[in-house]
Amino acid sequence: MKIQYPSSLYYSLSLLLLSATILISPSLGALGKCNPSDYKALMSIKNSLNNTSILDSWAHNTDSCNNWIGVRCDDKTNRVNDLFLFIGELSGQIPSSVGDLPYLISLAFRHYKNITGPIPQSITKLKHLVMLDLSDMSLSGPIPHFLDQLTTLNSLDLSDNQFSGSIPPNLSTLKNIGILHLSGNKLTGSIPESFGKFTGTIRDLTLSRNKLTGSIPKSLGAMDFGEIDLSRNKLVGDASMLFHPNSSTWHIDLSRNQFEFDLTKVKFPKDLNWLDISRNKIFGGIPEEIIGLEQLYKLKLGYNRLCGKIPTGGIMQRFKSTSFYHNKCLE
Repeated sequence: MKIQYPSSLYYSLSLLLLSATILISPSLGALGKCNPSDYKALMSIKNSLNNTSILDSWAHNTDSCNNWIGVRCDDKTNRVNDLFLFIGELSGQIPSSVGDLPYLISLAFRHYKNITGPIPQSITKLKHLVMLDLSDMSLSGPIPHFLDQLTTLNSLDLSDNQFSGSIPPNLSTLKNIGILHLSGNKLTGSIPESFGKFTGTIRDLTLSRNKLTGSIPKSLGAMDFGEIDLSRNKLVGDASMLFHPNSSTWHIDLSRNQFEFDLTKVKFPKDLNWLDISRNKIFGGIPEEIIGLEQLYKLKLGYNRLCGKIPTGGIMQRFKSTSFYHNKCLE
């Protein structure tokens, strides 16, 4: 026998069923603007990490585009564009599910010393990624060669981790790269010859605080770096090719290596702001032209083999005697 419900009861049941569906389904009203597949990826990221109290805002069935800390979405497409995590405590490994946010432009995990392991290869699925910052953590293993697949990348920061092995030469094929920070790791070997032939216009190269050896490629002299930092390695030989009077270089740090070249013959970039070549084997004298560097506010020439008179006048009054300590015969 078929039961016939009064029309009013049928209407009430229908409303109850619709309300339950909205509460259960992450693709309906509870998620607001959030794209369901992005929501699923973000929840997977949260579940893969430990100590996620900082992700309390990443609550089940809530709108990630409007309410979740560290998440930003495109106003028109409602796809996740930016994921920035750098406060509180997180531990574990970078989840492979970061590759399931296909419209990411910026991705940052920073200052989490309890995040370990490698960079997941799934990151190569992020075909729109412009900025990747995985600095100040405990990532280890070699810097993966597959990073060259991130062809839209402009900024790559892997500094202050535990990466080891050699620097992948194919990083120079990143045609849009402008900033490359690999400092504070355990990288060994030489600076790749290809780093003097970057496809793009790289402005900031930082390789300091590693265990790099050998001489630097002469081809680096063809690059117009804004900032170059090779300090605290075991590099040897001539580095004078990094100085060009017509370049736009403002920051040069070659300190704590074993470079040997004649400083007398160096022509300084006119906009040089920071110069640290201390603790090397640099010889010759200090060129008088240094007086004309009006932007120079950091100067460290100590612990070298320099001789001759220290130029006076002009900007030289900015610098204390400590800038010149422990040279062979400076006056």
